[in-house]
Amino acid sequence: MNNSTSDETSTVDPSPGPLHQGMFGTYRITATDRREVMAYRICLLTMAVAQLGLLMQWAWAGPTWIGPWLVLMAIALGLALHWVHIYLRPLHQALQLLWLLGVGGAIILAHGAGPAQMGKTLLAEPLWILAIGPYFAALAGLGFKEFFCFRRFEAASVALLLPSLLLLALFGVVPLEQQGALWFLEAGLLLVMAVGKFWLDPGADIGDKSVFEELERRRHAGAS
Repeated sequence: MNNSTSDETSTVDPSPGPLHQGMFGTYRITATDRREVMAYRICLLTMAVAQLGLLMQWAWAGPTWIGPWLVLMAIALGLALHWVHIYLRPLHQALQLLWLLGVGGAIILAHGAGPAQMGKTLLAEPLWILAIGPYFAALAGLGFKEFFCFRRFEAASVALLLPSLLLLALFGVVPLEQQGALWFLEAGLLLVMAVGKFWLDPGADIGDKSVFEELERRRHAGAS
């Protein structure tokens, strides 16, 4: 079961697909729905590859000039959160807000430390984790969403590892420079989760659209 916040296209879908029976009525999975699911999956994969690239550069060349990878990760996660299908609008908006706060924190870090020194500053001053942490909280939220919908081990592992590693570094229990293997593990699991999405039918990511339509109807009825 998955979630949806997508608005229906106003044009006639040339390939509307079969009629499905949902909890609150019938619905169709449209070509627009399928395009949004593919966009979400591509963004998820891009984010996973970018994080792995950042970690490889950090391991082999040191923590300088990681900014371009962070930019790619930020764009990929932002777009993934735009296209992800989530029934509950407040939850969807909360994840987007966390992403925005994390991106804002990274911009402040880049301005204060300089784009080339962001990684070194994180190592020297772990309190900066509070600035960028919301970004990873949003990514962990996607992991929880994927686990809730598909019961995938790698999704649960990503959702648990991300906050655990950041909190351990923030409180000085296990500094970032000693977490390399665990970050590679998390990135590998994220990549497995992202690649595995492409074997699923798009309908699995869309879920029961009648639930979304009913929630929207109730929301509009309450606002009127």
